[in-house]
Amino acid sequence: MSIKNIVEQALQDGYLTPTMEAEVGRICDTAAELSLDEYMALDKLMGALLSGDVVAVPRKQFINVMEELVLSEAITRVAEIEQTSDTSLDVGDIAAYALNRLPPLYATTEEGANYQRQRAKEELQELINRQVNEALARYLDRPEFFPERQALGKSGGSDIAGQLSSLLKDYAPGYEQQSSQKLL
Repeated sequence: MSIKNIVEQALQDGYLTPTMEAEVGRICDTAAELSLDEYMALDKLMGALLSGDVVAVPRKQFINVMEELVLSEAITRVAEIEQTSDTSLDVGDIAAYALNRLPPLYATTEEGANYQRQRAKEELQELINRQVNEALARYLDRPEFFPERQALGKSGGSDIAGQLSSLLKDYAPGYEQQSSQKLL
């Protein structure tokens, strides 16, 4: 899609989605030089954003608290297994398997997220543990097929800390900050 098409779509809808914004950024980053039409379209978009005719939709207006709870449990269990064996586990695969079998717990405010965390710990912790254990069992029992497959958003390097940090940044943006504050 071209910049001009994206701008026309944004003007028509009244919204600039994160996907549209990313595509404009990608085009601008990869193009050696923008055409006059592209500059004019970008100027038109900027004017529409400033006047309020087009609203930029924030990247993430909500979180799924279940993701951070499952990641926390998966990280704990993976660390236990990796300390006692030579097995290397993919936290993303394990978390995805468990999350596909658990109810989502979305929140739009910090208060709502705290409520969902508390509720999950009281009512769903056993189910979360069971699903993470099932995910681990399935992961350890799976055949090694498609070894060339590439994980989503993977930039190389297979260190567990990098994987965890990346997953936490994507799925639980406040998790690492909360954990480091508890340590202080």
